[in-house]
Amino acid sequence: MGPCTTDAEGCWVCHFTSLGLCFLSCKMGSTTHACVRLLGTGLGGNCTGCVICSEENGCSTCQQRLFLFIRREGIRQYGKCVHDCPPGYFGVRGQEVNRCKKCGATCESCFSQDFCIQCKRRFYLYKGKCLPTCPPGTAAQQSTRECQEECELSPWGNWSPCTHNGKTCGSAWGLETRVREAGRAGREEAATCQVLSESRKCPIRRPCPG
Repeated sequence: MGPCTTDAEGCWVCHFTSLGLCFLSCKMGSTTHACVRLLGTGLGGNCTGCVICSEENGCSTCQQRLFLFIRREGIRQYGKCVHDCPPGYFGVRGQEVNRCKKCGATCESCFSQDFCIQCKRRFYLYKGKCLPTCPPGTAAQQSTRECQEECELSPWGNWSPCTHNGKTCGSAWGLETRVREAGRAGREEAATCQVLSESRKCPIRRPCPG
């Protein structure tokens, strides 16, 4: 048997002791779609999804569509190929390698380096940024840790006709109502504004015809 073999996925498989011979065999064979899976017991020995892997540092190049995640322990670092980047990281696709990059210091989860999805404690999310306090014109939502646009309400409207059970006659008393709506109707922020209304007792004292 040679220094390396191929598995069911078409990956070259060898032990670290024959690393040089393994790569030599790969160069002599077809490497267009082949990967190298090295067997070992070191911390960096998990080479699943790797194209190039070492015992000390793990993966350094991943198969297509996978992201390279670098895990650091002290002064050492180990590479691992993952389908999705772990919490606190976001995936960046490049021509040579896809990488997992760390979110900002105040960001718990992010879409990119400049757009946060969820902030860490003591910070509030506002338009993709994590802020210690919400900016003017917004209110802090403690449940979601987000800054919500405050509503600008229009003046009160006119009172409605005085009615009782939908009729404007046949009773001594009824109710009349007026409302005030968001003055920024049509904007996204206005969708979260509550329409305020109030009602009051009003006299009818008018018999219905007939």
